[in-house]
Amino acid sequence: MQAELNLPGPYQPHAGLMAAFEACPLIAILRGVTPADAADHGRALYEAGFRIVEVPLNSPQPFDSIAAIRQALPSDAIVGAGTVLQAVFVHQVKQAGGELIVMPHADPEVVSAAKSHAMACAPGVATPTEAFIALKNGADVLKMFPAEQLGCQVVKAWRAVIATQVPLLPVGGITPDNMGPFLTAGANGFGLGSALYKPGQSATTTASHAKAFINGLRIARAGAKK
Repeated sequence: MQAELNLPGPYQPHAGLMAAFEACPLIAILRGVTPADAADHGRALYEAGFRIVEVPLNSPQPFDSIAAIRQALPSDAIVGAGTVLQAVFVHQVKQAGGELIVMPHADPEVVSAAKSHAMACAPGVATPTEAFIALKNGADVLKMFPAEQLGCQVVKAWRAVIATQVPLLPVGGITPDNMGPFLTAGANGFGLGSALYKPGQSATTTASHAKAFINGLRIARAGAKK
């Protein structure tokens, strides 16, 4: 009953996203990737264990990159777009094969557009008010952004009032070595940016960084259970 009291309405998260998140709760952010390289980086991430990949829309030809990654990866991977600032872009992401809309903010129109297309949505929130409004509008997970500013104490405070079945994902400044305190505070996963991928790096480098994050998550989870 308590979990139900901590939700603004029925919570029916996107099944595909939840399955991918259960397999690996790390979202790879390929900001700046090009269509020519996107598939190679997507495959490197998948082989390392990642199951969720986003291409921010302020990347070169992002819809082409989303399509390339979607075609390159098995169906259990979730591919989508980040930095989706306006609802008008949601349909284009869907046409490219995307299933996930990630935002730095919590614009209700963008969240509603994603849900109307049966897509998963991870809006960015920085206050409990934004978080509960986003959930009311249909958010699947909550992107706590920027994590550097919010910190572990805020995660802990939010976890006390937001239903446990709603994943909290700190994004911003996450490295393979600093995930433990966030998990202990109640985070469920993370969005990974420049520490995982920088424009122009090789797919081999992406694979190496991805493996470091997977190992860091394993260590952090073990520490959080103590």
